[in-house]
Amino acid sequence: MNIYTTIKEMPEYERPREKMVTYGVNTLSNAELLAILLSTGFKEMSAIGLANSILSSTKEGLRFFTDCTIEELIQIKGVGLAKATQIIAAVELGKRIALTTKANNYRIKGPDDVTHLLMEEMRYLKKEFFNIILLNTKNELIAVENISIGSLNASIVHPREVFVRAIKRSSASMILVHNHPSGDPQPSKEDINITNRLVEAGKLIGIEILDHIIIGDNVYISLKEKNMM
Repeated sequence: MNIYTTIKEMPEYERPREKMVTYGVNTLSNAELLAILLSTGFKEMSAIGLANSILSSTKEGLRFFTDCTIEELIQIKGVGLAKATQIIAAVELGKRIALTTKANNYRIKGPDDVTHLLMEEMRYLKKEFFNIILLNTKNELIAVENISIGSLNASIVHPREVFVRAIKRSSASMILVHNHPSGDPQPSKEDINITNRLVEAGKLIGIEILDHIIIGDNVYISLKEKNMM
């Protein structure tokens, strides 16, 4: 289809909204779903043309949206602040829905349960995200909260910031999780030092650190299993 064709000029059965209503959302392509989200194109391109342009602007495909920024999106011709914020908001809402669905009595029995929860969200991140998984007395998920973004070091991962979240949520224990954008989950000396610092703080406060999981590209390391904490 010519990218300069407006959606109004398309046969009704090919228009994304009408197609979704008639045949169901599962019949829509990624570009058609994104076009509905964008709502409109711009002077030179229809919403579907713009959606295809966004999807082809990166080799990552849909993975691009996992941690893309407003600044990155508005570099694409036809994407202004309004459309960029719509996309970011929709992606974030999807993440929260997925997490809420898993949070219903989701019990953490080991590292595999942690990676089932967070691997797909964290494996493609371009920056280091340090998260905590807060658990109740039955090791059931209360929440996942982000503590810091950027290279992991003691100055940005302070025990106060970590444990104040746990106390507010009445957590019995927690699991530390962060990613390595390189894809290699091997822990650094700083990773181990920060972990042990938080473990000691947890003993004083009475909130146990059960494990620290480092996520790479579809691989992970449990510091507990490696006897590094």
